[in-house]
Amino acid sequence: MTSENRGGDGAARSSGADRARRRASSRVLVLPQTLTVKHLAELVDQTPVAVIKQLMRSGIMVGSNQVIDHNVAALVTAASGIRTRVAEDHEETSALTASGLGAGDDEANLVTRPPVVTILGHVDHGKTSLLDAIRQTKVAEKEVGGITQHMGAYQVERDGHKITFLDTPGHEAFTAIRSRGARVTDIAVLVVAADDGIMPQTVEAINHAKAASVPILVAINKMDLPAADPERVKRQLSEQNLLVEDWGGDVISVPVSARTGEGLDDLLESILLVSEIAELKADPTKPASGVVIEARLDRKRGPTSTVLVQGGTLKIGDYMVAGSAWGRVKALTNDQGKNIKTVPAGTPAEVLGFGSLPEAGDLLAVVPNERTARSTATNRERLKSTQQAQSRVLTLDEVVNQIDAGDVKELNLVLKADVQGSLEAVRQSLEHITEADARVRILHGASGGITESDVLLASASQAIIVGFNVGEEIGVERVAERMGVEIRHYNIIYQLIEDVERALHGILEPTYTDVILGRAEVREVFSSRRNVQIAGCRVMEGRITRGASIRVMRGDQALHESTITSLRHFREEVNEVNTGVECGIILQGFNDYEVGDILEAHRQERNPV
Repeated sequence: MTSENRGGDGAARSSGADRARRRASSRVLVLPQTLTVKHLAELVDQTPVAVIKQLMRSGIMVGSNQVIDHNVAALVTAASGIRTRVAEDHEETSALTASGLGAGDDEANLVTRPPVVTILGHVDHGKTSLLDAIRQTKVAEKEVGGITQHMGAYQVERDGHKITFLDTPGHEAFTAIRSRGARVTDIAVLVVAADDGIMPQTVEAINHAKAASVPILVAINKMDLPAADPERVKRQLSEQNLLVEDWGGDVISVPVSARTGEGLDDLLESILLVSEIAELKADPTKPASGVVIEARLDRKRGPTSTVLVQGGTLKIGDYMVAGSAWGRVKALTNDQGKNIKTVPAGTPAEVLGFGSLPEAGDLLAVVPNERTARSTATNRERLKSTQQAQSRVLTLDEVVNQIDAGDVKELNLVLKADVQGSLEAVRQSLEHITEADARVRILHGASGGITESDVLLASASQAIIVGFNVGEEIGVERVAERMGVEIRHYNIIYQLIEDVERALHGILEPTYTDVILGRAEVREVFSSRRNVQIAGCRVMEGRITRGASIRVMRGDQALHESTITSLRHFREEVNEVNTGVECGIILQGFNDYEVGDILEAHRQERNPV
């Protein structure tokens, strides 16, 4: 065969491949109003296991018969190059499936969009000061008086390129939005004070950004202070597996001072460099899609929402849906308070026109008409109720079944321990488990009690929280139950390691869950005639029963495990004391009470097999 013939055959093959790709991209899949994973698998000619695996790679844990939203289904269809729309008789719209996820984008229409940046870090390391310094000196389209309003997001300009900053309260808000299914941030800027170094909240911020798979750029702030030590910060970053470029790594670090303005230009230039590498693009010809950043009820103007447009172009007059809220765009305002007519991708704007308040993190989509907007919002509300009714806590036993079936190869954990020494011992033991069907991925590890932030991270990342000799902050248990997060408590390290090891091999035996029955606070300590200490307590929540197992908590640390030998209300011996009632408690073998100690009554309940 001659080279010309070979070249002709190659061209033919290439042309055939192009035609196949065009046919795939032109395929339109009609989705029903209510859709399960199994049904979606049938529609895209895949097995349910293959669809579940694909969703798990996107951080979504579902079962074969679970109802899913259309934007979740789009994660599967987009990967196969399939465009979608929803059956007209169910009055849904394809804008809910593909918008903002890259499906349906025409490469010929793609244009570069501004990067979206979130600033994270410790509470007093200068995040707000850095944001203010950038905002005052680099605001796009400067006007006299600067920013006229605060709207949760704003843009700055550097050498003709725009950058969008999200002004969030911290990494909890960053993860809370992600837990609702929205990927908002393109770049996370980690602020570390040069005189203070890495702090516990800094470590949390790093782990939240890593869990979201967001590029991290480090701003070493307060370089104007005499005690500034950037080399110490870089060393501490390396201990968190963030190796800066100066030390041969790939993480950009920039020394800055929010007070003097030093390094701000370098920081913005570095952000643009990272965004250029990421090749952030969007199709401006599509109907707009985006995320609600915040919403409030204005007395004069009604429901007002700050929206970040992620794809397409939002225009005045568009019909829009966000969660169960819908409306028509009446007015658009940019971050400088100026009225505008259109909002391109990567740009924040204040939107007026919703009939009710959407929630932060709700996905926004533009729909063709009022009828579709109204019915879509109604169906979303109905679907949300169905999903809530079907939602279950992701337990370690379920992960075991999925590992055994070959659906999961990674066990995500949030690890909390009483002291740093225990934390490192547990972490190292878990990381050395290698001969298994899956591996352990510790998203976040820290000393101290289990917090709401831990629950948010676990919920967004489909993780399980493991506590070693620690308790939970007040209200955390209810938040975990509402968000479907399992919290497992251990006070013997080998039991923790054995459970995780068995889970990774898919052979975990039935276990017991620690259930808190009640909590009582020690208000006063009395001595009896026999030198036995009596804890004068007030029941804060639940109930305390005689004979119950009691865990003595001092701060976040579990001091002692015992049982009640005497429970009195005034001088009368009682079997049970309820919330708000004062009582005297004697524990077997424990006398070292301190005012402020918490006595937790608990029991072990066997998990269903």
